[in-house]
Amino acid sequence: MSPRLENDMETLDYKTSRSICDAIGERLQQSMRPDTVLSDRLRQLLDDLRRRDRA
Repeated sequence: MSPRLENDMETLDYKTSRSICDAIGERLQQSMRPDTVLSDRLRQLLDDLRRRDRA
């Protein structure tokens, strides 16, 4: 990254962040078949996300 971009980084507000997460989730659902076996690491990450959503 160029120094200019590093200094100009902005944080995302909650609404924007949530929209991005929702869009990624939708794409994952579309690309993953229901019978897809998840790796242990991916399963762990998804479990972590579910716990954070409930908190």
